[in-house]
Amino acid sequence: MVGVAIVCKPHKEELARLLPELVAWLRARGFEPFLDCEGGALCSTTPVVDRAQMPLRSPGLVIVLGGDGTLLSVARIFAATGTPILSVNLGFLGFLTEVRLGDLYATLEGWCSNCHTLDSRAMLHASVWRLGQLHSGYEALNEVVVSKGDIARMGDFAVELDGKTVARFRADGVIVSTPTGSTAYTLAANGPILTPDVDAMVVTPICPHLLTLRPIVVRGDASLTVRVEGAPNQAQLTVDGQKALELHLGDEVRCQRSSYTVNLVRLSESGFFEALRSKLSWGER
Repeated sequence: MVGVAIVCKPHKEELARLLPELVAWLRARGFEPFLDCEGGALCSTTPVVDRAQMPLRSPGLVIVLGGDGTLLSVARIFAATGTPILSVNLGFLGFLTEVRLGDLYATLEGWCSNCHTLDSRAMLHASVWRLGQLHSGYEALNEVVVSKGDIARMGDFAVELDGKTVARFRADGVIVSTPTGSTAYTLAANGPILTPDVDAMVVTPICPHLLTLRPIVVRGDASLTVRVEGAPNQAQLTVDGQKALELHLGDEVRCQRSSYTVNLVRLSESGFFEALRSKLSWGER
């Protein structure tokens, strides 16, 4: 039997009704569903697996019931597997989780009958280098952010592209994003919007103390380095707004295209521009 992993956003009232119904639907069609701990608390008849251990069960599909934040965490957990992810919006904005709750079963039917498309999204790999040694590595679907601490004073940062200096400047931080992440934090920092299929990365300073410093788009196979050259108290690395690491003076965050991709299950290919219009009011007069 093909396994189906179900990941749930905590504290969503609709899950108490939805989960037993979804589990029954999947079992009736020969699938073997299993839940994360959040879902298991609401549906006691279904096996529970810790999220981090779900890839070891080799599911054929992951169903995410939540918002963009839940999807981002699942994308990193399943990054190495390429498992298709069907994301259903139970969150606030739902830009990435394009499938509406009312379209859940129609989308599942499309997946069962192979009448769907896989929207492949590039990921970003970031490695932290400290004193010339590799310290840690991360995968991101949206972006990595190198920023100053919580004191309202700017830090000093340097950006290099393929070993060549791009700029040194004072700012609140630097965002390096994928095309998928161009509609997230980067957009809020006045960065450009990229369609998901563009082979590129975006470097966006956060509140720079220079009127001339603007976001820059670089090719997707480039190697970008952000170095902490000064910070009022501390600096930090944040991955997809969820994972954080305290950075030291002189630390380098080296960013490049990940060898992993995220495959999102879609019924149509027009979802990106529809989401821009409906979620972000793009093009409105």
